[in-house]
Amino acid sequence: MGSKSEKTRRRILDAAASVLSQKGYAGMRLGEVADVAGVQTPAIYYHFASRDELVEEVMWSGAHDVRLHVEDAVAALPAGSAPLDRIMTAVDAHLRYELEISDYATASIRNARHVPDSLRERPAEEESRYSHFWRDLFDAAKQDGTIRDDLDITTFRMLLLGAMNWVVEWWRPEVRSLAEVIGVAQDMVRRTITAG
Repeated sequence: MGSKSEKTRRRILDAAASVLSQKGYAGMRLGEVADVAGVQTPAIYYHFASRDELVEEVMWSGAHDVRLHVEDAVAALPAGSAPLDRIMTAVDAHLRYELEISDYATASIRNARHVPDSLRERPAEEESRYSHFWRDLFDAAKQDGTIRDDLDITTFRMLLLGAMNWVVEWWRPEVRSLAEVIGVAQDMVRRTITAG
């Protein structure tokens, strides 16, 4: 369950993720984070030495958690699943996590280029591990013969991740369902990478 202190720290992190995902790094105020968390502002400094330490923790959690979520979704597939099915599952899990499940992922994605470089180091290590996971998915599909020979899979993979991350900026559930967005993304991948 965790101690009262751990629960308070988690509430502060959750509140910071929510505020950061909506207001951005420049617009995030600790007073608002405290209000959302249901604590007094000085309580934040009991758990985090500074505003930037809190932001860094949110950014790292976003990058770390989306990686684990997508890896777990792919690992849950039946043994011997086709490489294309693994990629489709990863697309679904990534979009679902950033748009429906986690303010942390949204905060991390939206603020990656807006925070000071010093706050990017630890999250960047997670992002690199995540990029390698996607590289391995595409390499397996290439070796399997699923991916057409003339496709630069490195460039496509980077374009795909960038496009999926950008969805947090424009998606509105009242306009288009998450299932529709996922379906279009999967169709885009399938049509682009496969021959015929």
